[in-house]
Amino acid sequence: MVSAVQRIAHRGGARLAPENTLAAFRQALALPVDAIELDVQMSRDGHLIVFHDATVERLTDGRGNILDLDFAYLRSLNAAAHFPGGWSEPQRIPTLREALEVVRGRRLVWIEIKPSRRGSVYGRYPGIGEAVVSELRQCDMLDQAVIISFDWYLLPEIKRLAPGIQTGAIVSEDIWDPQAGQALDTLLEQVRELGCDWLDLEEALFLPELPALIHSYGLKLGIWTVNSAERLLSLAEGGVDALTSDQPDLFAVLSLDR
Repeated sequence: MVSAVQRIAHRGGARLAPENTLAAFRQALALPVDAIELDVQMSRDGHLIVFHDATVERLTDGRGNILDLDFAYLRSLNAAAHFPGGWSEPQRIPTLREALEVVRGRRLVWIEIKPSRRGSVYGRYPGIGEAVVSELRQCDMLDQAVIISFDWYLLPEIKRLAPGIQTGAIVSEDIWDPQAGQALDTLLEQVRELGCDWLDLEEALFLPELPALIHSYGLKLGIWTVNSAERLLSLAEGGVDALTSDQPDLFAVLSLDR
């Protein structure tokens, strides 16, 4: 029997539609998903945009770093320009508000707040935490959202602004490497002290004993990014709480037992 695991469409389903676009989010709503995951950054002039990369070349027909680009230019770009196989219509980079209005009342939303990045130098967009919480509050979606980030020290600020909201620390191989002898207990204690509800773990780091241990710390375990039906089923049976996939159509393998 498969446990009741939250099924999350990564960037709206990045293998099925241009990632982080309204087209992807709308398509995901027709699939067996419980939540839409999206990435939030900020234009140079302070607008919240839904976009993953620090630069626009991989996904759009434009050039430049988000840090240097105004909202008007970003909105002029086609976010479906390089989708494999092409896409029938151009897609604008959405605002967070536009994305929330698509999802509101229909699914949960997982919002990854991205750091700014120029080369190897990471930073934080000024006021991005307050701006994201404000948008969620205005949409009456604070109880329908999970805020996740690699910027762990932003998460307590999110909790201060909205004490009831769920937050999660993203953990990749760059952060925790069990093969190097890094203690999981130390990691979990740190995440708990930050007031997080979730540990969002890279798939390659999963170990069968992790769900029970993470649950013993009062945390829930999410796994990203899982793109095979067999692996989704195995992880669900292993006791994880959420699974994120670029191919949310694969979640059909979990639906029979829900």
